[in-house]
Amino acid sequence: MTTTSARRAAFRALHQSGCFVLPNPWDGVTAIRLAKAGFVALASTSAGAAWALGKDDGEMTLDEVLGHLQFLCGVTDLPVNADFEAGFADTAAGVGANVARCIATGVAGLSIEDREGTGFYPLDEAVARIAAARTAIDASGEDVILVGRCEAYLMQRLDMDEVIARLRAYSSAGADCLYAPGIRALADVARIVEAVDKPVNANLTGTGLSVSDMASVGVRRVSVGASLARATYAAFDSYVHLLRGEGRLP
Repeated sequence: MTTTSARRAAFRALHQSGCFVLPNPWDGVTAIRLAKAGFVALASTSAGAAWALGKDDGEMTLDEVLGHLQFLCGVTDLPVNADFEAGFADTAAGVGANVARCIATGVAGLSIEDREGTGFYPLDEAVARIAAARTAIDASGEDVILVGRCEAYLMQRLDMDEVIARLRAYSSAGADCLYAPGIRALADVARIVEAVDKPVNANLTGTGLSVSDMASVGVRRVSVGASLARATYAAFDSYVHLLRGEGRLP
């Protein structure tokens, strides 16, 4: 079994150059199958993990998320990046305390998003939360990648100036990698890459783009969120429909 420190070092190295795919498993078998498929790192998905428990995205408790992350880190030798949502705390200090617990699960990276309900934390609060996560990682002495997320998909009308301003602020607060899920146009992705000073994560979901497209504009890592989980459950539903309605399987 690869040591936690070796996984973290390997994950750090992946962020230095090139572009890698970070698929999102939601349980043990999907993590194992993705590793066997040849991917070099994994990322959890809050939605997929919640669905596996019969819950909606955002309904998992902190303890459930920590248990899930520890489980994922235990079934594969690959580095795991945690979808740590908004840190599961109302205050920056609480985010820092929870990040320390997240690090203890063995993850190689973790993201903190700026979503508060159906909107955003004010920028100063969002920055303070990233800074608290940075302080917790530094205090741990562990080489864990911190991802600052601007939840651009929440915007009724995409405001790229605000997205970039937020990502730059998260970079200054200590984020190692920057991510704005909900950016669909390649030109907008390219604009982010050019405007920030840290590696950029992009999501393929709903974009119609490919990994090579993302790599062509300088994206460092590409993820898919809950897309794999959603596709799996859609296939399951199609089998159930045939079995229940026609008494047969495909």
